[in-house]
Amino acid sequence: MEERIFEMVKRWYAENAEYEWTRLEQDAYHMLEFIVTMHFLDKHLPKRGLILDAGGGPGRYTIELAKRGYDLVLLDISPELLNIARREIKRAVVEENVKQIIEGSITDLSMFDDETFDAVLCLGGPLNHILSEELREKAAEELVRVAKRGAPIFVSVISRLGLLKTILVESPGEVVDCEHHLEVGDYIPGLIPRKEVKGFTAAHWFMPEELRELFEGVGVEVIEIAALEGLSSHHREETNRIYEDKERWSVWVKVILKTCDHPSIIGCSEHFLLVGRKRER
Repeated sequence: MEERIFEMVKRWYAENAEYEWTRLEQDAYHMLEFIVTMHFLDKHLPKRGLILDAGGGPGRYTIELAKRGYDLVLLDISPELLNIARREIKRAVVEENVKQIIEGSITDLSMFDDETFDAVLCLGGPLNHILSEELREKAAEELVRVAKRGAPIFVSVISRLGLLKTILVESPGEVVDCEHHLEVGDYIPGLIPRKEVKGFTAAHWFMPEELRELFEGVGVEVIEIAALEGLSSHHREETNRIYEDKERWSVWVKVILKTCDHPSIIGCSEHFLLVGRKRER
């Protein structure tokens, strides 16, 4: 089953590769995921070093951090996404800072020695596509293993409660399966549950406490968890309208950043980010 899911996910990203490159800049609403993530990267990354962008797809964060002088290794399961990354890395003229581009899975980072990286990223939900609890734990262990002691680790995922709100807003016909998504959190197109989640592939939806427990269990001190769309979550039209007025947009982004770590907001956002640190021992 896991191999079938792996191929299903690869196929979906192959078919949606160009969308993945443009996803975070298609409008102001989607830009918030990038803005808030970069806020926490800026806050917690060391001033320099080698960073693993695990499951980094077309390289949006790889390129941004390379522009800031970091050295990067980009890894993803999708050759189509990595081809886009090569194209965009060249366009951005940051080839010198991107040390390797590797096709591979976050469940097996055996090509890297222990404690290789000064920081590890797993952003945008790669962990969501691992439905086996055992393999999710293995992926978390691998992400932590390759980080140096004391190094920051950043992991963002799609929220289980956020998914329920997305269904209500965008696909109310799927509400019949909301109990399944809430209680089980696993989705495989054509298998479980009855209705397909519009426009997505196999996934496990996360609760904030679940992600925290996963990484605490493999040697990570959790520093903070934040909602990536924050108060704007599921308010796409309203957010995009505010963006048209730069003064209002500036104020709203400040409000998002000041409130995104509030417990009442985190779980209901579409995506949330865990920031942790590999324990010294």
